[in-house]
Amino acid sequence: MRFDAYDPGEGFYDELFLGRNQPRPEAIPLIERIHSLEEGELQQRQTAAQAALFQMGVTFNVYGDSQGTERIFPFDIIPRIVSASEWQRLEKGLKQRIHALNLFIDDVYHDQKILKDGVIPAELIETAKGFLRPCVGLNPPGRIWCHVTGTDLVRDRDGTWYVLEDNLRCPSGISYVLENRRVMKSTFPSLFNTMGIRPVDDYPSHLLDTLLNLVPHLANPTVVVLTPGIYNSAYFEHSFLAQQMGVELVEGRDLVVADGYLQMRTTKGLQRVDVIYRRIDDDFIDPLAFRPDSLLGVPGLFEVYRSGRLAIANALGTGVADDKVIYAYVPQMIRYYLGEEAILPNVPTYLCWDPKDQAYVLENLDKLVVKAANESGGYGMLMGSQATPAERSAFAEKIRAQPRNYIAQPTLCLSRVPTLVDRGEGPRLEPCHVDLRPYILYGKEIYVHPGGLTRVALKKGSLVVNSSQGGGSKDTWVLCADPGC
Repeated sequence: MRFDAYDPGEGFYDELFLGRNQPRPEAIPLIERIHSLEEGELQQRQTAAQAALFQMGVTFNVYGDSQGTERIFPFDIIPRIVSASEWQRLEKGLKQRIHALNLFIDDVYHDQKILKDGVIPAELIETAKGFLRPCVGLNPPGRIWCHVTGTDLVRDRDGTWYVLEDNLRCPSGISYVLENRRVMKSTFPSLFNTMGIRPVDDYPSHLLDTLLNLVPHLANPTVVVLTPGIYNSAYFEHSFLAQQMGVELVEGRDLVVADGYLQMRTTKGLQRVDVIYRRIDDDFIDPLAFRPDSLLGVPGLFEVYRSGRLAIANALGTGVADDKVIYAYVPQMIRYYLGEEAILPNVPTYLCWDPKDQAYVLENLDKLVVKAANESGGYGMLMGSQATPAERSAFAEKIRAQPRNYIAQPTLCLSRVPTLVDRGEGPRLEPCHVDLRPYILYGKEIYVHPGGLTRVALKKGSLVVNSSQGGGSKDTWVLCADPGC
């Protein structure tokens, strides 16, 4: 398999090629290595890589699917490459953004200065599903709220990076980053020795350090990963991270509040829990404080947390910054709290609660992407250019009925990466659209893990990269500034 017939096309930024038969300088060693393979060997390595991931149990779950819940996450063997200079800018921009978001969350649960000064309309916070009134006045350790963030980035036709959204509640996907890299290192070992690709396998230790930082006063704290259970879409990741960190994976039924502390049931009796890395949404974590019908959480957990006898990552209440309407104000947050301009711009966003913006959106539904404020995974979304008139009309009624619940953005020309596909005519290399989700940890300082999850839209012509909507993933190679790293 060679790239001689590969056409990056026009109108899109190709991550590996400047033009036809013109690889970007940082991609030349990869292209040459692939060209050195025997005919059919790339496809064989692709098949072997997917089989290895299957044997590792790298899966995700799809709710309500007639074909069953558990699926293998599709993987493509052609990696995405990010130069050292590009990554330095992304890293700086992500640290700036997470710093401002954390200050915002702390502010809205305390003095609400940003609301009083009119930078963000108070009604948007009051009507935000993620704003939890029981968390007002809450003081998580170090006043850090967003310990783990997955920020979705996209690149437009001119190569400009944009922030598409922030995921601050229970961001998933890091397990695929780590397992993809393990497979790629066995597939192209020589390239990892010569290209200076930054390692990613130390993420679990960084995550554990972040969790332990929440209780520096304890000598031997007990850390657990709290999962909703095996039917959750990211259960593989929950069990994977618990195993990698060497901590217990627990469900709500394994925990109980006793003697003023959260305790874990063990064969030797109750054991105190000091830190929870939760993968359960706020509403379900304590039926006494939030949803009374929740069977996933622990009655009384919130009171233990509020009293300071338990640390939780991410802090309860961070969902207020996960709201796609609030996302539109992050550049203003950066200016307000840090006195700086945003290094990484937002995608231009129309807020449907604003009458002027709403009128524009309704008149231009065929050109826009409309998203529900609190949905994820590609759900609650309208791709206007691909929707039928009837679908657009139905969505317009939803916007009119609940304008606070929707935003709209122009359809970006997402960058593309060569991808090995077979659409019934034999394997070939095609450009497919991608996004990038780097993972940011906020402990003693803000740490941006090098690379992240590159999600790829495998359906021909599709811009939707979510795994639940037919997307797959690629390894992300961040190059070192010093090739000898």
